[in-house]
Amino acid sequence: MVVVRQNQAGCTQSSVRGERRGDGFFARGGKGARIGSMIVLLATAGWAAGQAQTLARPVLKGQTAPSAATPPAASTTPAAPAGEAADASSYRIGPNDSLQISVWQQPAISGTFPVRPDGKISLVLLGDIQAAGLTPMHLAHDITLRLKKYIQDPIVSVVVLAVRSQQLYLVGEVMHPGPIEITPSMTPLQAIAAAGGLTPFTSGKHIYILRGPQGKQTKIPFNYKLALRGDNHQDVSLLPGDTIVVP
Repeated sequence: MVVVRQNQAGCTQSSVRGERRGDGFFARGGKGARIGSMIVLLATAGWAAGQAQTLARPVLKGQTAPSAATPPAASTTPAAPAGEAADASSYRIGPNDSLQISVWQQPAISGTFPVRPDGKISLVLLGDIQAAGLTPMHLAHDITLRLKKYIQDPIVSVVVLAVRSQQLYLVGEVMHPGPIEITPSMTPLQAIAAAGGLTPFTSGKHIYILRGPQGKQTKIPFNYKLALRGDNHQDVSLLPGDTIVVP
């Protein structure tokens, strides 16, 4: 009996111990399950956050992946020749003007050249070239074409250093005789005023204008007194090279 009790007690104790071990096992198993569930939840939350961030990025219409920078295309428009005068497209070269002609990398041909009274200039290799009546741009083009026989791809620029062809001359009884620069549509009355006016030793009634080349000049009368009164017949348009004579 005692043995049986001990056995029963042992069995009971064993059973109780087994149940306790079972409780401990299930307790440990439950804790591990909870940890695993938390890991799964955290992973799911991280994936969901990544998806939300991806969807939150703005998508532009027509947006493409950035590509490597490419150099700009070379311009095919030729650059304007350096040092060309601002009025090169309109001013007409005249006799006695002073020109600076530059040929790139050709100092023997470059230099300062006066325009002769016949309207020509003299250049090395080319000889006499007509300059009067041309614009600086046209003269540079003409010289470029002529130099191609001797130089490969010449680059020529023409600059008007001094304008001496757009002048007229006053002689006689004016305050400041000599050359003056002519302006468009200048009249004899305006030219006399630019020269300081008449001296007290002239009446101003017998003034005349000499026009044309030497030996073939024409004589144009001008009455200063009538011009002051507004006589339209006295409004003669002056030309470069005219000479106003005030006796």
